[in-house]
Amino acid sequence: MTNPIPNDKLLWTHEVPAGTHWSGLIRRGTVLRFTDVEGGANCALYFFNPEDKLERYNMPDTLKAQHTALLSRGHCLYSDMGRIFASIVADSVGWHDSFCGVSDADMVRQRYGDSHYQQDRNAMLRNGRDSLLIELGKYGLGPRDLGPTINLFSKVQPDDAGQLQYVHGHSSAGSYVDLRFEMNTLVCLSTAPHPLNHSPRYDAHPVLLSAYRADPVATDDYCRNFRPENQRGFTNTERYVGL
Repeated sequence: MTNPIPNDKLLWTHEVPAGTHWSGLIRRGTVLRFTDVEGGANCALYFFNPEDKLERYNMPDTLKAQHTALLSRGHCLYSDMGRIFASIVADSVGWHDSFCGVSDADMVRQRYGDSHYQQDRNAMLRNGRDSLLIELGKYGLGPRDLGPTINLFSKVQPDDAGQLQYVHGHSSAGSYVDLRFEMNTLVCLSTAPHPLNHSPRYDAHPVLLSAYRADPVATDDYCRNFRPENQRGFTNTERYVGL
């Protein structure tokens, strides 16, 4: 299912193991591809401006500006300053959860029992919140800095009673999402299972990261013109980065 990345554009790759976490600086003009290696992955993302970490990903503005409750190709991921961290330029999945957040320690403990590094080493069962907080701590950030995440590869939908249900099997092996970064962005992620995934086993899967050089953003760019609000978001971003 993967559209190959040309070798002359590829910058680096890194596989994030199942149920772990990662962070790094992704610069403007870079596309970061997220690939579901095995199928069934969940990749919770959160963004900060590395130059001013008070600016971070804003879920409500991202959704209301684009009149959506899910994220897919064409959507942009907004900061709380009305700027665009990244645009979804390619998506083989078609639906990514935008409002269920991440699991926490109590949730994982109640479902799967106690798990500690001292006994289980790298096989310990990690939760999404603590995983992200470990990454945030590397940059002087803490619990009050963590907000709603983007959950790549995960789909939730309401049942007849209005309760949100996790859709198993939504993402297959080789599914991918490409985020083109419109400004320098500190990316933090966790590959712990989605909080609504009630599988009887700890259902985590690895995610492959592949960074490559983006083509210049044209005036007829699909993401830029997907919504009128996105045109203003691009303008705000370009003024900030000095274009």
